[in-house]
Amino acid sequence: MYAKYFPILKWSKSYTYKEFVDDFLAAIIVTIMLIPQSLAYAMLAGLPAEMGLYASIIPLILYCIFGTSKTLAVGPVAVIALMTAASCSQFAEPGSPEYVVTAILLATMSGIILILMGLLKLGFIANFLSHPVISGFITASGLIIAASQLNHILGIEGRGSNLFDILKNLILNLTDFNTYAFIIGVIALAILFWCKKKLKYLMLSSGFNALTSDIVSRTGPVLAVFITTFIVWLFGLGGTVVIVGSIPEGLPSFKVPSSNFALGIELLAPALLISLVGYVETISVAQTLASKKRQRIDPNQELIALGFSNVGSGISGGFPVTGGFARSVVNFDAGAKTPAAGAFTAIGIAIATLFLTPLLFYLPKATLAATIIIAVLSLVDFKSVLRTFSYSNPDGLAMTCTIFITLAMGVEVGIMSGVGISLSMYLYRTSRPHIARIGQVPGTQHFRNVKRHLVVTSEKVISLRIDESLYFPNARFLEDTIYAYVGMEPEIKNVIFVFSAINYLDASALESLENINTRLADAMVGLHFSEVKGPVMDQLKRTTLLDNLNGQVFVSQYEAFKALEPELAEKTLASGST
Repeated sequence: MYAKYFPILKWSKSYTYKEFVDDFLAAIIVTIMLIPQSLAYAMLAGLPAEMGLYASIIPLILYCIFGTSKTLAVGPVAVIALMTAASCSQFAEPGSPEYVVTAILLATMSGIILILMGLLKLGFIANFLSHPVISGFITASGLIIAASQLNHILGIEGRGSNLFDILKNLILNLTDFNTYAFIIGVIALAILFWCKKKLKYLMLSSGFNALTSDIVSRTGPVLAVFITTFIVWLFGLGGTVVIVGSIPEGLPSFKVPSSNFALGIELLAPALLISLVGYVETISVAQTLASKKRQRIDPNQELIALGFSNVGSGISGGFPVTGGFARSVVNFDAGAKTPAAGAFTAIGIAIATLFLTPLLFYLPKATLAATIIIAVLSLVDFKSVLRTFSYSNPDGLAMTCTIFITLAMGVEVGIMSGVGISLSMYLYRTSRPHIARIGQVPGTQHFRNVKRHLVVTSEKVISLRIDESLYFPNARFLEDTIYAYVGMEPEIKNVIFVFSAINYLDASALESLENINTRLADAMVGLHFSEVKGPVMDQLKRTTLLDNLNGQVFVSQYEAFKALEPELAEKTLASGST
């Protein structure tokens, strides 16, 4: 029982020395990658650099205890950092003590929400964030994040809550352009781009294996940090360009976040949004990596694990975290075998926090901005809009609207609008279910859509296959459809509803079926059901509809048609042609 909520009790029993070595080596690689990322994402969130390191220690240890993914790496990520900045900036000035307190409280509240969702097994709620909406939101967020870092590259002010505000402020402040910051930023961008696009192929052509080449190419941020920090120190540019400066040495202290009730109420909606978006990203990454090794992920336990990770981040002075795709892939490729790799990474970050922070004093913020820009540009995927439109116009529209609303109005409004658009389109689509008139395929007992196949139908019997569960938005549509058929074809004597695609009936649908039964009985038309699924039949048996039905219930559509049109059904079965 305890192993269900503490997966570490299960996998640690068979933990081997070989797994320890693999996890330890993977942790070294991820630690090297995570240090500059943590600093950069703290800056993106508008927080002191050390908070990025704090958010990469305790959360990893707690995920090791509660998580079910063997290779997921938890920590600060770009989109959640941007959402954190958007939420906290509504209540305090970025960088102020009040802003820091708000970010810590936001992480704690997000964690509590996730834990409660996990205990109540509410992981399905994240399904309301459709893939097109999430994809559109991430694309727009990537553009906003990249634009928000241009001020550090240019050495000017350029803040804003949406893309247009950011670009407007950048243009207005171009007169303060800082040449040295720009040069540093360009150098960092060049190093990062070269490592990402060229280094891997250079190493492959030099005889290194694919795994080593891929891992080394991902350590570009470390090289950029080293080179640009050295340049700033060597040429004494600390007073010319904006640098990270002093980072407090030592491990984070543990303390209960602010208990400001009024602030907590106002942060409830942002915390819920961050929780949902973070969970969707986490479970997507975890399931993708788990499927490669045929491992199992428990979605509800992942909610609990991510929840404790965020609570741990909050009480240790960090900000909201989630499972990061890039570092998780590196962790996977580096050979991590168990969640212990995350705990070892946390130890590495803790050591860096204790002893290496003085070396980062001259680290230019332009380098961190370049790190963020290169990282998030991979999130921008406009081709997916065309792919989505080619498959589904409603989904493509939802994705496009999410992108434009996010760019124009900010991340919170964007994601909420995307969810609203998705739900609205779902309700519209299901409120007008596909109802196919079907006929018998010659020579078979199969029935198919009259518009798609050459089939045999009867003038006296109409068979309608309802391709959607029936509930309150579409119940009236069913009534209107059947009345239209009966009104246009007065020779109809029997109607068969084919229930093969119906999985559920709500009270509104039941009332509509009762109304249809009554109206058809008054018109001397029989109403029959065929191929009713077990759970739906169980529902119907708890009502009086079956007792009052003026027709019959048949196991198969062929039996129904044969009972009402025996000669035509048998002739069609025997003929093999029309």
